[in-house]
Amino acid sequence: MGDGLPVGGTTYLVGIAVRVHGLRGELVVEVHTDSPDERFAPGVSLIAQRPGSPAGTLTVESARPHSGRLLVRFVEAPDRDAADDVRGTRLLVPADAVGAPADDEEFHVHQLEGLRAELEDGTVVGSVREVVHGPGGELLVLARHERPDALVPFVRAIVPTVDLANSRLVLTPPEGLLD
Repeated sequence: MGDGLPVGGTTYLVGIAVRVHGLRGELVVEVHTDSPDERFAPGVSLIAQRPGSPAGTLTVESARPHSGRLLVRFVEAPDRDAADDVRGTRLLVPADAVGAPADDEEFHVHQLEGLRAELEDGTVVGSVREVVHGPGGELLVLARHERPDALVPFVRAIVPTVDLANSRLVLTPPEGLLD
């Protein structure tokens, strides 16, 4: 996997500050990158985008894992009150900071979202709405016409083909996965 969804064509979403944690100004950040150690390293500047506000910059002071997310302190938010103002902020990196995946078996999230999902016989079962980073690996959330979304583990046994050139991926789901 890689960094998150492209935003505005020039930036990529790498996290969202969802809430304040504790009294020291740490924020719980929902991570949208496979490189959190790199993207949230002390001293890294991130583009901060809040709905209805012009974009700004936040500089990482510290970051540590916490319950599948990160606790991040930003230089610009030294206490709980300042951190509360950052809540809801989308954390972005410039597109030129995101390199190509390391090999042909890796994909950035934005490359997968929107792909048509079909079975080996060509039957379309939906499209990739989202990629969820879970503790056991990535899950593809398939949006399906007039049916509930389906969660599909993003593993070679179930998703043997990712065809970016044709905007599709092929599924070989075990019986019952899509029911």
